[in-house]
Amino acid sequence: MTSPAQKNILVTGVTGYIGGRLVPRLLEKGYHVRILVRDQKRLQGRDWLQQVEVIEGDVLEPDTLQPAMQDIDTAYYLIHSMGGGDSFYERDEQAARNFGSAASDAGVKRLIYLGGLGDPETDLSLHLRSRQHVGDVLRDSGVPVTEFRAAVIVGSGSISFEMIRYLTERLPVMICPQWVFTRIQPISIRDTLQYLIDALDTPFSTGRIIEIGGENVLTYGEMMLGYAEARNLRRYLLPVPVLTPRLSSYWVHLVTPIPASIARPLIDGLHNEVIVRDDSARHLFPHIQPMDYRTAVQLSLSRLRASEIETTWSDALVSSMGDIKPYSFEEREGMMIERMEREIQAPPADVYRAFARLGGGYGWLYLNGLWHIRGLLDRLVGGPGYRRGRRDPDILRVGEALDFWRVEAIEPNRLLRLRAEMKLPGRGWLQFEAEPMPNGSTRLIQTAFFASRGLLGLVYWYGLFFVHSLIFTGLINQLVIEAERINESGSQVPSDDRSLRQTGLVALGFGVLVGLLVVVKTRKRD
Repeated sequence: MTSPAQKNILVTGVTGYIGGRLVPRLLEKGYHVRILVRDQKRLQGRDWLQQVEVIEGDVLEPDTLQPAMQDIDTAYYLIHSMGGGDSFYERDEQAARNFGSAASDAGVKRLIYLGGLGDPETDLSLHLRSRQHVGDVLRDSGVPVTEFRAAVIVGSGSISFEMIRYLTERLPVMICPQWVFTRIQPISIRDTLQYLIDALDTPFSTGRIIEIGGENVLTYGEMMLGYAEARNLRRYLLPVPVLTPRLSSYWVHLVTPIPASIARPLIDGLHNEVIVRDDSARHLFPHIQPMDYRTAVQLSLSRLRASEIETTWSDALVSSMGDIKPYSFEEREGMMIERMEREIQAPPADVYRAFARLGGGYGWLYLNGLWHIRGLLDRLVGGPGYRRGRRDPDILRVGEALDFWRVEAIEPNRLLRLRAEMKLPGRGWLQFEAEPMPNGSTRLIQTAFFASRGLLGLVYWYGLFFVHSLIFTGLINQLVIEAERINESGSQVPSDDRSLRQTGLVALGFGVLVGLLVVVKTRKRD
C-alpha cells in the first residue's frame, strides 16, 4: 500500500465547510497537500497554511487549473454553488467539466467527490439533481471517481445543523409544512470526514457511488425535537397543509442566519426522501461505525460551547454574495471617507485586540440597539442581517463572515478591514488601524469608506450622516476604553451599553426612517 508521504493530494473548496476541515486531517495523516483557491488571502489565519502548497485558480477558468493538477495522485472535488443564483445547475456542470478535463490531461489517478443522497429514479429537486449530475460529469472525464452521497451533515457550523439549531432555539411552537415529515438519514461531520480520508487507502472504493448516513433515519421534525431534547427545551410541532418552499425559505430567512436564496434549494431537497439504500459503505469501510443523531448533536453543541468551530457554512463567499468575485478595496476619487483618530496609552497589540473582538456576542460597544435594528432592516430586504455572528469570539480570519460584514484584510496587531455585505446603494468598508507612536502610545485610526452608486448612494450617505457620526464617534471612544482596560488588566469586559438609553432614541427614529427608505429602494433596484 502506498504510504501517505508518497501521495500528493489536491483539495478544492477549502474556504467552505467540508474542505476547511479536511485539510488539517490530511496533514495529520502525513499526506502532501496542495490546495486550489481563488484568492489565497482568504486563507490567512489558518493554522495549517504554512504546511500546504497553495495554487490560485478558478474552476470556471480552465486555463488556471493545470498548475494545480501537476503530479497530483488524488483530487478532492468539494465545490458547489447552491447559493449562486438561478443558474447554479449550469455553473456547477461547467465547473465540474473543467476540473475533470484538467485532471485527465494531467494524469490525476483519482477524484473523490461529496454529493447528495436521493433516489435518482424519483423527481429530485434541482439542488439534489445538480449534486448527482456533477458526479456524472466528473466520471465523463475518464478519471476514476469515488462519489460519496450524504444527506444532512450534523456539525457545529454546518448549514443544515444551523437551520435546525436556530429554528428550534427561537420557536417554542414550530409551524411545520409537509417537508418537515420527510425521512432523512443525517450523518455527523466527524464520520463524513472519516469516509473522505479513509477512501484514500481503500482501493475498492474507486469507481463507486457510496451512500453514507448515520445510525438513525429520522424526519426533519424529529431532528428538531431531538435537538430540543439535547438542549432541555420544550418544543411543539404544528403541522400545516400548505406552506410552499418559497414561503418556507422566507420564514427561515427571518428566523435564522440563512438567507432565503440558500434556504429555498435546501427546503426543496427536503421534499425528497434522502436515506441510504445501498449498504456498500458498511462493507467497504467496516471500521467506521457511524454515530447516532443524538451523539452528533451533543458533540456539535460541545464545540459551540467551547468556541471551537473550525469552519462554518458562511465562510464561503457564495453563501452571501452569489458566485461573484468580491470587490477589491481601493481609495479613489469620489469615495466618501469618514476618518477618526485617538491616541491610546496602550501598545498596538492591545488596541488590535480591542477592535478584533467586535461583533458577534461581544457586540459593537456603542448603541448596539441601532446595529441590531440595521441588521433587522437588512434582513427584511434580503440581506444577511445581523445573525451570522462570528465563528470565534477572539480570532478572526480573512474571508469569514462577521455579522453583516466580511473580513477582507487582517494584519495582526495592526489592521482590520471589514467589507459591508448588507444591502447598500454602493460599496462600504470599515477599517481599524493601530499605529505605534514614538512616545510609546498607539494611534487608533477608524475609517469608514463608502463608494456611492448613483444619486441614491449620496442620499444614503448624507441622510445618515448624523447617525453614522454618532455611532462611529461612540465606537472609537469605547475602543479607547477597552484597549486601556486590556492594557491594565489583560482581560476584556464588554461595556454596558447605557448610551443606548441616553442618546440612542434621538437617532433611532431618524436613522430607521431614512435607512428603511433607502434599503427598500435598493432592494427594488436589485
